[in-house]
Amino acid sequence: MQNELQQLFRNAMSQLAAAVNVVTSRGESGTCGLTATAVCSVSDSPATLLVCINRNSETNAVFKANGRLCVNVCNAGQEEVSRHFAGMTGVAMEERFALDIWAPGAVLEQPMLRGALAALEGRIVDVAEVGSHSVFYTEIDNVVLCENQDALLYFNRGFRTLSTNG
Repeated sequence: MQNELQQLFRNAMSQLAAAVNVVTSRGESGTCGLTATAVCSVSDSPATLLVCINRNSETNAVFKANGRLCVNVCNAGQEEVSRHFAGMTGVAMEERFALDIWAPGAVLEQPMLRGALAALEGRIVDVAEVGSHSVFYTEIDNVVLCENQDALLYFNRGFRTLSTNG
């Protein structure tokens, strides 16, 4: 019964369109990143968002140890980098960051994806362990916007584009 409910839940969540984000971290424990759709604003005072990362992901411990991250909201032209960070292409982590698409954040020097719709750099202030995931509550220290581009979404288990032209 539990496996059936879990599959029904996953199927239902696949119908929830979500922005595609490449979440990155750089610090004493290394540089890492992953593609995530489980990102949500929590508050604007202080500016806080949450990021959910599977506890089985090898990046989970790196995010925790570094204590900071950057959420890069992808534009429609950034599907390939999103696939790299989702582990869909076989490109190693070091190679992903060797691409000439990164700039250090102005405040915390976190990897910011050039041309992203938004890049939000912040400090992890709390972590909640919920089921299979860690929920990283992150206070934002720096935001870079690059608006008026089409957005990259994930819906029905595939990448989609949302146009600014309606």
